[in-house]
Amino acid sequence: MRFFWKHLRRKARNSKLESLPDLFAIRHHRAHFTPNNLAHDAKASLNVSLLAIPQGMAYATIAGLPIVNGILCSAVASLVAPIFASSRFTILGPTNATSFMLFSSLAAGTLGIESVPFLVILVGLLSVAGSLLKMADLLQFISRSVLVGYITGAATLIIFNQLKPLLGISGYFEKTDGRTFPALVAKIGENLQHASWQPAVLGLLALTLFLVLQRYLKKLPNFALTLIITSLAALLFPREQLVFFQDFSLKDLSPSFPQINGFQDLVNQTSVLLPIAFALAFLASLENTAMSKSLASKSGDRPDVNQDMFSVGMANLAASCLAAMPASGSLIRSTLNYSSGARTPFASIFCGAICLGATFLFATIPVVSQIPKAVLAGLVIAIAISLVSPKNIRVCLRSTRSDALVLVTTFLATLLTPLHVAIFIGVALSVALFLRKAAVPQMVEYAVHDDGDLRELGEKRPRPNPEISIVHVEGDLFFGAAELFRSQIQRIAADPNLKVIILRLKNARHLDATSVLALADLIKFMRENDRHVLVSGTPRPVYRVLKKSGVLDILQEGTSKEEGTSNLFMFGPSNPNISTRNALLRAQQLLGTKQADISIFHDANKDK
Repeated sequence: MRFFWKHLRRKARNSKLESLPDLFAIRHHRAHFTPNNLAHDAKASLNVSLLAIPQGMAYATIAGLPIVNGILCSAVASLVAPIFASSRFTILGPTNATSFMLFSSLAAGTLGIESVPFLVILVGLLSVAGSLLKMADLLQFISRSVLVGYITGAATLIIFNQLKPLLGISGYFEKTDGRTFPALVAKIGENLQHASWQPAVLGLLALTLFLVLQRYLKKLPNFALTLIITSLAALLFPREQLVFFQDFSLKDLSPSFPQINGFQDLVNQTSVLLPIAFALAFLASLENTAMSKSLASKSGDRPDVNQDMFSVGMANLAASCLAAMPASGSLIRSTLNYSSGARTPFASIFCGAICLGATFLFATIPVVSQIPKAVLAGLVIAIAISLVSPKNIRVCLRSTRSDALVLVTTFLATLLTPLHVAIFIGVALSVALFLRKAAVPQMVEYAVHDDGDLRELGEKRPRPNPEISIVHVEGDLFFGAAELFRSQIQRIAADPNLKVIILRLKNARHLDATSVLALADLIKFMRENDRHVLVSGTPRPVYRVLKKSGVLDILQEGTSKEEGTSNLFMFGPSNPNISTRNALLRAQQLLGTKQADISIFHDANKDK
């Protein structure tokens, strides 16, 4: 397999394509593999493990899965991901955002627990495919407002969802109750009469103790410490008043392969799970990219985001059979890894080994059954509270109206729709608002002065009735701008006295099928009315699009190379205005005169 992959990478380089992801990226860090660095890695891995193990339990609780899935996911992802990652410090495993997205799908009845292994396989395959297609490069275009809105909404849902075990009312909820935030709040309100004070006291004790320790003793493993102290405090309460987790055995650690019965079942399950898997892969890669870039800015490394996306895919493929829980880049654990002095990817591998050892230990010693669900609920609420950043919310709300709209819309969508839908509502709105800003080509006024130079007009004046109009088009002319371009040109062409339009495309960019079709329609309309369109200042990229699309042939109808006539004039770097002067001469030739009244298009929108 490695030889085949290396052959593909060699062919990619020889064909001048970007190289494929590296199947053994950890070898690039071998210069750092010294005894001293590995000692620092061991110390950092111990700190991270003390956080990863209880957090794995918490995230499995959020997702509605057995807690063994969370610990195993932390172990497997930490062991596998660094082999393929470009970053030295990333720690992969379950995270808040992906766990709650999974819970949202389970609660909505979109999938059952038995479908989770296949879902995680799809997440892995989509992430690998995305890395091969260099899709991680596109993640930089996702607005930060989308993430802030999504995380804030998810944190709100997590807090209210964890009120059920905190108040001891989980038994009064059906699996599909509280699919949306209003329904969840209403259901909690209905069952407040059944709340118990014992789990509430323990949960609030865990929440308060963790927040206090985090404020004053940040260097301690506060998550694990709080879990131990409050679980011991539970001995002061009657056991029948509390709900505890169930122990798991070595049998529960056996691989859980997807349950697929034939090809038709495979197709059916794929069609149901693919949208959720796509959203999870997108979110996991987005979290991992943001985290690796954040740590790279501190360490001076240069991360390869597509290689890191590949590591996310491979980690999920490995986790699918053992952990059955999606893995993503954890900002909290990765930051702790870096701040604890990690030097190489072996810190993550050591962490995975410790988590794996803890999993086998918990499978043989009945420790998990001593942890009240209310305690873990309090810790999960504490994590969710830490996710809400008033500073980031304030920045997004105050920066621009677009940022504020994206933030509020994504937040509301998170509360009112399934999370795998909400994230794409925010992304779609963000992209739409960006395209709206980008899709505004400008019409700049130009005139030929007495000295023969073509200059931009320095003053505004109404356009007289011209025979020739020079229209300088500046900006992007992709599909989003094509309709505005068409309407502006149609407004010019509506003048019955106009005989020739000279489109100066020197600064026009990103023409596509929609914009060239609009240009073709203009040429045909003008020609049907015995009028003409000329194109000047054409750069090479625009020329190639016009030629490949066939619009150049339409433009050049009626011209002859033998006679030296043309309706298109290329941009010349030595004399930028010569193409427009040549276009003016051609316009005069078409009009049969040496003199022509020349006016420059005046964009009335500039007066507004």
